[in-house]
Amino acid sequence: MPLPLLRPRQSFSLPVVWSRSISSLGAAPTAGPLVLRAASSCTHPRCRCGCRLASGCSCSCCAHPRSSSVSSSLSTSSSRSFSSSSSLSSSHWIPSPRNLRFFSSQPAMAQEFKLKDIQSLADLQDLDKVESEVEGIQDAKVLVVKYNGEYHALSHKCTHYGAPLKMGVVAPDGRITCPWHGACFNIGTGDVEDAPAPNALNKFEIVEKNGAVYVKGEESAIKSGQRDPAVKCSASSVGPEKIVVVGGGGGTLGVIQAVRELKYKGAITVISREPNLIIDRPKLSKALIPDAEKIQLRPREWYQEAAIDTVSDEVTGVDFTKKIVATKSGTSYPYTKLVLATGGVPRGLPLEGFKDLGNIFQLRFVTDVQSILKAVGEKNKKIVVIGSSFIGMEVGNALASGNEVTIVGQEKAPMERVMGERVGRIFQNNLEKAGVKFKLEAGVVKATPSDADASKVGAVHLNDGTVLPADLVVLGVGVRPATDFLQGNAAVQLEKDGSLKTDEHFAVPGLNNDVFAIGDIATYPYHGPGTDPKTGTYTRIEHWNVAQNAGRGVARAIVHSLTAPSSAASLQSLKPKAFIPIFWSALGAQLRYCGNTPNGWDGLVLHGEPENGKFAAYYTKGDTVVAVATMGMDPIMVKSAELMRRGNMPTKSQIEGGLDVLMVGVPKSVKV
Repeated sequence: MPLPLLRPRQSFSLPVVWSRSISSLGAAPTAGPLVLRAASSCTHPRCRCGCRLASGCSCSCCAHPRSSSVSSSLSTSSSRSFSSSSSLSSSHWIPSPRNLRFFSSQPAMAQEFKLKDIQSLADLQDLDKVESEVEGIQDAKVLVVKYNGEYHALSHKCTHYGAPLKMGVVAPDGRITCPWHGACFNIGTGDVEDAPAPNALNKFEIVEKNGAVYVKGEESAIKSGQRDPAVKCSASSVGPEKIVVVGGGGGTLGVIQAVRELKYKGAITVISREPNLIIDRPKLSKALIPDAEKIQLRPREWYQEAAIDTVSDEVTGVDFTKKIVATKSGTSYPYTKLVLATGGVPRGLPLEGFKDLGNIFQLRFVTDVQSILKAVGEKNKKIVVIGSSFIGMEVGNALASGNEVTIVGQEKAPMERVMGERVGRIFQNNLEKAGVKFKLEAGVVKATPSDADASKVGAVHLNDGTVLPADLVVLGVGVRPATDFLQGNAAVQLEKDGSLKTDEHFAVPGLNNDVFAIGDIATYPYHGPGTDPKTGTYTRIEHWNVAQNAGRGVARAIVHSLTAPSSAASLQSLKPKAFIPIFWSALGAQLRYCGNTPNGWDGLVLHGEPENGKFAAYYTKGDTVVAVATMGMDPIMVKSAELMRRGNMPTKSQIEGGLDVLMVGVPKSVKV
């Protein structure tokens, strides 16, 4: 039984979600491979892969230069200055690769700005965090954190969706976690440590003098609140190593961004059948956004400047002996390291009418959203969504306004298998308030054509005799691993569900640690609560966050194998990246979830006001809390994720006894 470390409970207010728009996307042609050749050169930031201790890094693959803080002290005796990186930077580093040039531009002049809301740093206790307005810059704020006896000033919002980090969780090993979706940043550098944050936080020198506290930095940096952590490097001078990544989702972004952060000097090629560059895919089902430019995570120029080639093509096979990837266009791509991140294929229904009739849609790509919205037209449509799990519920919620939406599900309550009937009823109630209707414990028999147009769907027939009129149908009945191109390949063995089994580093066994699988196609040993304490429990998790964090872990593994001394190059000498799965959903309110239940769950402790859609649900196996879901009770979920990661999550008995998760201290050591 863990022994909670108690800290005073902090007060939190409910956040408002802000979204970002990122522009600049060129559509890929539909015929033949489109190859974007990367060129150019530019800066490279410090590299890190999770080590935060001042005594030095235990990971043989990471490079930690000394802090290049503006200054560590001021000349005036009446002031105190605190390093913006301080003791979190390690004292060793790996020199820049000879064949990869790095350049830094001359920074603009930094200025001192007074903080309105902090008069003295002495008022802060260790691990405290305070948000403050910045005098002289309209609407600007910074976050001040005290860690290990030193003070740090950072950007105050998460770079993912803009969550206020003052509501986040500070851990004693020097990281701060976003209160919404689990993105994590290094307090000493501002660097990204966990997905889904795309950019790092800006860091500023902090000074106390003359009875006031100041930050020193560029006005533009304080306003922007984030910086691109990736590199610009010379494509003409890359080394002989060749990483090929197959897939165009979050896992791919995790790999290519992190591997450049870690100063990998070789070539990178991304092969994807997606109709666009990498997008924020969760927004497809949650918001039905049809414009790829609005949800594109990186513009085309980013790939060029990072010396990353992008290929619009479909992989048809892999020769694992010769290390060659073959594509539909007939092109071959040699690799030294291969990352398979092909994602999932939406399942169809093998029933009458569903293969032949029009206006029956699946959802995977931006083009699918465009087709759905075209069929909806001026609204006032009868829409049947088949499937009451996450995709079906999100799509039904997004289409509810102005349409008549009916969700058909086989369970007693939406998402009952994952969330349980009691919590599923909360989601059902939320959507019913928006006008969505439900047909539950129902089976689908067939789809029949419209009287007005026999080529299109007109109705969905259920096994109880109900006939649901339908102008269009959206299928949300799950996905299968996109591994068709590996069927019959003697070098790998697919699991029954079509996935690839991997080790803790997501390496595919038997291929000399040269091939990795991540995301929807990977069955990996999960070491969270409720699993085998020695070996973990093999599971496949279809979460955006898991794929992206797995990609970051693979980047560490690749760089380790290439840069570590030969005696330590084996992945057995590298501690796997430790993270707890997190996902979120839009179900009339924002759902947050952490953990996983590969061995099931047999108990539920429900706190809050579930009748008002505000709750914290603790899923248990025996006395162990294996997963936590919340609505309107931030930051309980991310606090629970940090505690799970460190083996200090309270037990079912403790929570039933009234122990508040927000009062439990976060241990320093990671045990996952």
